Amino acid sequence: MKNKAQIVIKRPEGLPEKETWKLVENEVPELKSGEFLVENHYISLDPAMRGWLNNSRSYIPPVELNEVMRSGSVGKVIQTQGETKFKTGDFVSGWGGVQQYSVTEGEGYFKVDPDQAPLTQYIGTLGMPGMTAYFGILEVGKLKPDDVVLVSGAAGAVGSIVGQIAKLKGATVIGIAGGKEKCEYITNELGFDGAIDYKNESVFKGIKAHCPKGIDVYFDNVGGDILDNAMIFLRRNARIVICGAISQYNNTAVQGPKNYMTLLVNRASMQGMVVFDYAHKYGEAIADLATWLKEGKLKSKEDVYEGIENFYDTFLRLFNGDKMGKLVLKVKE
Repeated sequence: MKNKAQIVIKRPEGLPEKETWKLVENEVPELKSGEFLVENHYISLDPAMRGWLNNSRSYIPPVELNEVMRSGSVGKVIQTQGETKFKTGDFVSGWGGVQQYSVTEGEGYFKVDPDQAPLTQYIGTLGMPGMTAYFGILEVGKLKPDDVVLVSGAAGAVGSIVGQIAKLKGATVIGIAGGKEKCEYITNELGFDGAIDYKNESVFKGIKAHCPKGIDVYFDNVGGDILDNAMIFLRRNARIVICGAISQYNNTAVQGPKNYMTLLVNRASMQGMVVFDYAHKYGEAIADLATWLKEGKLKSKEDVYEGIENFYDTFLRLFNGDKMGKLVLKVKE
């Protein structure tokens, strides 16, 4: 059986070029005792993948050269050897990488039910993005019902869920997104109270108009100038959740916050969050998110593209904004 995989062959500087990866085709190796073979149906494309390419200190080791590109995945167990964590026919989600087949003993994998939700949701709203949003806004953001919440990257996989959870909990929610279509999506479909189009209007003026009394929670997915603008409007005891900084991932020199003194003046806090720290509570998050989906209180959107050979073009959509919701690549032929 042949397996197509995207292999990392060079470390990029700035925005990765297509030559960062190489598409290879090899035989699937024979299974050892305790291993099972997963036919990957979909893989998750996330901004964090850019950081995993850097050979620098981070919350997770970088992808080594000549290894399969790391990614979340969801697929079906089609073969087992000996006593295994899952059985043939089970659908599972884990770290399968950008490839069509994965051989694993099951570390980091969990069983999913395609009858309860589409497979793509298990790498989106019911996967790492959904759990990042859940713990980021509720635990790190310490959300309260009367909070004014500002979310950047609001039409993305994490930001769209953050805003909806905040609305469910009674907060006022303003989203920052790029373009009219995305702004209409978060207000008309997701129920945000307002939207700021950073591509076509002043973010400063937009925040001032939508948050006249200031911000209690800023959930940041982009960093850069937008973070600086948000910090101007912090209220007393405000919380900034640093989830990502996609505007900076391809910069050789990262732009840090210029307005950090507002943290002192407003007794505010800025805290980074990584979803892996909450692994012991994933079950709690999935239960709540699944319930809200079934009740129609939460909407999930996956932007799906096809073909492992189209990985690079799809990956670029993370950075050029040409996507809506969770970016997914179908790799099952």
